[in-house]
Order: sequence, then C-alpha cells, then structure tokens
Amino acid sequence: MRRVFKNISWLANFDEYSVWENAYIVVKDNIIEKIGTDEVTEECVDEVIDCEGYLVIPGFVNTHHHLYQSLFRSIPQVQSEKLFNWLTFLYELWKNIDYESVYISTVVAIYEMMLSGVTTTTDMLYLYPNGKNELFDAEVEGAKRTGIRFHPARGSMSLSRKNGGLPPDSVVQTEEEILCESERVIKKYHDPDDLSMLKIALAPCSPFSVSPELMRSTAELAERFNVLLHTHLAETKDEEEFCLEKFQRRPVDYMEELGWLNPRTWFAHVVWVNDEDIEKMSKADVGIAHCPVSNMRLGSGIAPVF
Repeated sequence: MRRVFKNISWLANFDEYSVWENAYIVVKDNIIEKIGTDEVTEECVDEVIDCEGYLVIPGFVNTHHHLYQSLFRSIPQVQSEKLFNWLTFLYELWKNIDYESVYISTVVAIYEMMLSGVTTTTDMLYLYPNGKNELFDAEVEGAKRTGIRFHPARGSMSLSRKNGGLPPDSVVQTEEEILCESERVIKKYHDPDDLSMLKIALAPCSPFSVSPELMRSTAELAERFNVLLHTHLAETKDEEEFCLEKFQRRPVDYMEELGWLNPRTWFAHVVWVNDEDIEKMSKADVGIAHCPVSNMRLGSGIAPVF
C-alpha cells in the first residue's frame, strides 16, 4: 500500500538538522520511499493525506521503561522516597501483579507514549512473582494491540534478600529458570529483520538484584542469539556503595569484568560515573538510556551527559 502525506507545513529533517516547508512524504507499506518539496505525483497511490498546518517529525524512540509501573504511579507512601526505599515498599505490591494487570498497563502506557510522538519503545519487565512467566507474553500481546514497534527486554532478578540482594523471595527466580525463559521468548518472539516490529533483548535487572554468574550467563546467551543486552547501572550512590562492598568494584568496572562492555549493551541511568568510566563505555560503543525525570523524581542525581 502506498500513501502520500502532502502539503506538510513543516517537515523536520534530522539528517540535515533543517525544516522543510510545504513538503511531502511517500510511504510504501512501512518504508519511506521519498521526501521532498517539489511537486508530488498522486498516481499509483492508495491514500492521500493532507497535512496542511501540521509539523511532521521522525518518531521518538523510548530506550527505557517499566510499563507495568504505570499502575503504581500515585502510591502516596513513596512519593518522596529514594530508589532503594521506593523499591522495597513497592515490591510488596508488585508481587501481586498478574497477566491482566500487565496487559492493561502495557496498553495504557504505550498509548500515552504514542500521544507524545513515540513510535518505538523498549520495556524492561523484570518481575515474575511466583514464577508467572506468562507476564512477558502479556506485555507482548498488549503491545501488538497498539501497533507500536516494540523491543521488550526479558528482565530478571535472582538475588533476593536472603542472599544479600534487595528484592523479596517472592519476586525472584532461579537462574536456571531465567535462562530457560529468556531462550523461550527469544525463540517465540524475536524477529531479526531490519524492519521488524518485535525484537527481544535480555535484561538482568541490576547489580543489586542479580548474581555475577547470571550477568555473565545472560551476556553469553545474548551473544549466542545475537540480541541486545540491557540493565540498570550506576543509578544511585547506594548502588555504587553496594558494588564496592560486595564486588570490590565500581559499577562500570564490575560490568566490564562480566563481559558487558560491548556494542550489544545499553545501560539505563548511568548517573554515578567518572571520566574513566565514561571513556571505557565510549571505547566499547556502549549505549546509554538517559532518564532525567526518573533521576530527579527519586533524587538519584544528574547524569553527566554534557
């Protein structure tokens, strides 16, 4: 199907960092065939859309999210808490989530993003209370309903409080189950095509909720299936102190030791880093998801993105 978007009052061309006036876009199926400001032919076109008065921009890409948390945004007890206290309280609510709540929160959160111009999003779902592995399937089905391009990350937590981690026992899984489920969702859902609407990533949650062995094994699994890797890193000062005490490493050094500093990886937050950390990640071509609203909301700090 070929569509023409014509009479676009302002078309943002990010390749040239310019704005075109009275422009058009020709789209065939899901590929942009042509953009321009000259006369556009309407021959062999299935649909013509008049965009006079509109600004058209490339779709935004959201590189970090927890869609299920959209159901828990107004809990009064945690409105002024920092990350570790915020998590500790909410784990007791999150341990009750089910297929329906994940499906609904996925649909609601994605439609909210679409209203802001987001056309591609990831999500890190790391919570599977009492072995509810079907929660990942719930968010995939919810995303399909919206039509967004979706790159969900199969998250995981294996290090509970009894083993020195932060989450309670009810929301963690064994490492064997995590790796098995990670492989399952890749085989079931991952489409490696360049124009794919659904690609899977793997995302052990954080240094304080996953063991070094799982971090390393997940990186190996991602390499085997050629999928991306994602985790929270250096989000708070508490995390830095946790890594120094438990692993005798700062967060970036710890991830380097586990084989995570490579182009397959992108980290979320990355607030508490120094110049050496930044240089290491840059040389390894690691991606960063900058989350300023979350960092301000939880008082985590300001990422050195300047």
